Amino acid sequence: MASLVTCPHCGARPKEEFTVKGAVLDRPTPDAPQETWFDYVYLRANPRGAYEEYWHHTSGCRRWLVVTRDTATHEIFDSRDAANRTKVTA
Repeated sequence: MASLVTCPHCGARPKEEFTVKGAVLDRPTPDAPQETWFDYVYLRANPRGAYEEYWHHTSGCRRWLVVTRDTATHEIFDSRDAANRTKVTA
């Protein structure tokens, strides 16, 4: 069976319905130094373990989600709506 992601709006759905868009990172302030912006745009840690990512439910409700996923095992711990931060346990 395909891996399932729990969408707060659609319920458990196959992961193929989603597009992973990137890490959830704190954006620097507009007046932050150029080096800070360079690091934000170009440099990424590649952590092993739980990590938050933005996922788009492209073949479903088309909402943005924040999904917490283990980068080593791909296990999904939780997902929540990116707009209102509603947490749903997978």
